[in-house]
Amino acid sequence: MAKRINADYIGELAKDVSNNIIIDYDELPKYDLFLSQVIDFLNDKFSDDKYTNNIVQNYIKSEVITKPEDGKKRGYTKLHLVQLVLLSYMRPVLTTEEIKKVFTMAFNDINNREDDIISWEKAYRIFSETQSKSFKNLLANSSITEEKINNVISELNLNEKDKNSISTFLIVMSLIAQSSAIKKLAQKIIDEYYLE
Repeated sequence: MAKRINADYIGELAKDVSNNIIIDYDELPKYDLFLSQVIDFLNDKFSDDKYTNNIVQNYIKSEVITKPEDGKKRGYTKLHLVQLVLLSYMRPVLTTEEIKKVFTMAFNDINNREDDIISWEKAYRIFSETQSKSFKNLLANSSITEEKINNVISELNLNEKDKNSISTFLIVMSLIAQSSAIKKLAQKIIDEYYLE
């Protein structure tokens, strides 16, 4: 039989995801890396993304992330990892061009640290803290409540197996609705910012 999904279980899942998905700034390597080491690091932390040398080099060529240090074999610094980790969280939500626009809002010319409005470390720490809180508050902001699920189930007069299926379906659809709404809102904010 399928696992019974309810608000408590979703809360536990969110807590588990929150504890395992956020990479603390201090856990990022402190030493400079070869591109192959950067790829290994990203693929280890973001197993669903499958980074390649070409992907990272295209982000550099498109000026979404900073160029590696000139003349250094280990030209990828903690700064690059910060940019790539943030980019990894943004990729499912925004296009490459939208990500570039977001980075430009805070860092202007991606290859010039002197015109940054905020440090990459500070931006990363704020993002990590915000993401952690978002997972913890996920169900509190959900439009689908246990009461609403129970009302739908009682209206449909379902057997136990189907109750669990519909309950799980409604929770998943509620999360997708939130995700979709947040994605559209983020894209709209980016568009409005660049209309000025």
